[in-house]
Amino acid sequence: MKKIVLILTLALILITGTAFAGNLVIKGSTTVLPIAQKVSEAYMKQHPDTKISISGGGSGNGIKAIIDGTTDIADSSRFIKDKEIKLAMEKGSYPIPFRVAYDCIIPVVHPSNKLNNLTTSQLKDIYMGKIRKWSELGGLDKPIVMVSRDTSSGTYEVWEKKVMKKQRVSPRALTLASNGAISQAVAKNKYAIGYIGIGYLNKNVKPIKVNNIEGTVANTLNGTFPISRPLFMFTNRWPEGDTLKFINYVLAPDKGQKLVKDAGFVPLY
Repeated sequence: MKKIVLILTLALILITGTAFAGNLVIKGSTTVLPIAQKVSEAYMKQHPDTKISISGGGSGNGIKAIIDGTTDIADSSRFIKDKEIKLAMEKGSYPIPFRVAYDCIIPVVHPSNKLNNLTTSQLKDIYMGKIRKWSELGGLDKPIVMVSRDTSSGTYEVWEKKVMKKQRVSPRALTLASNGAISQAVAKNKYAIGYIGIGYLNKNVKPIKVNNIEGTVANTLNGTFPISRPLFMFTNRWPEGDTLKFINYVLAPDKGQKLVKDAGFVPLY
C-alpha cells in the first residue's frame, strides 16, 4: 500500500510540478528586458520557490507568445495592435495590458560627434535617406551610418509612428535586434546614429536633444520629449497565482517601481 501511495505521489508531482515550483516565463521586448531582469532577480530572492525564465526577441514576438500560450507574461514597449487583438480572439486568448514604466527613445551618436540637437523632421530625413552626410547638419563631410531596430521591435514601431510619420526607414540602414546592439554599434562608429531607450544610455554614446528638448525622466513624465512612450507587461486574461503576485510586485511603489528606476527607466509614480 505504501508503495502505491508513493507512486501516486510521484506521479502527481510530475504532472503538477510546474505549479508547485512556481515557474514563470517572460518573453518579449528588449527595452523592457532590464526591468524584467532586475525585478525577477529581487522577486526570486523573496520567493525562492519561484523560478523565472526571461528572454527578449522583441515586442511583437512577446505578444505572439502570449497569444499562443507559450509565455506567462509578454514584455512590450508598445500597445497591442488591432490585428493582434483579432488574432488573440480567434485563438481564445485575451491579452490584458499592465503599464509598468515610462520610457523615451533617444537618438544617440558617437561621443566625438559635435552635434547636440536634431529636429524630428531632420531625423525623419536622415532615416529616409534624404540627408546622407553629416556636413548637411553642420558636421564633417562624412556619410551618415544609420542604425535602426528590426521591424518586430516595439521601439522601431514607436520610432516609425512618432518620427517617420509612417514612412519606412531606408533599406540602407543597418538593422539590429536590440537596444544594446545599437548602443554598441554607435559606440564603435564615429559616423553612426541610432536610437535607444533611456535605460540603455551609457558613457559610450552621446544623447541628442530632439527639438531642443533633452530626453530626461522629467521630460518623459511631463510629455514634452517628443518620442516618449509607456512600457507594458501583458498577461493572458486576468492573472492568477504566481503571475498575479509578480505583476503586483512590479507595480508596487516600494518594490518593483524602485527597481524600474534602478534599471534607468521612469517609474509610474
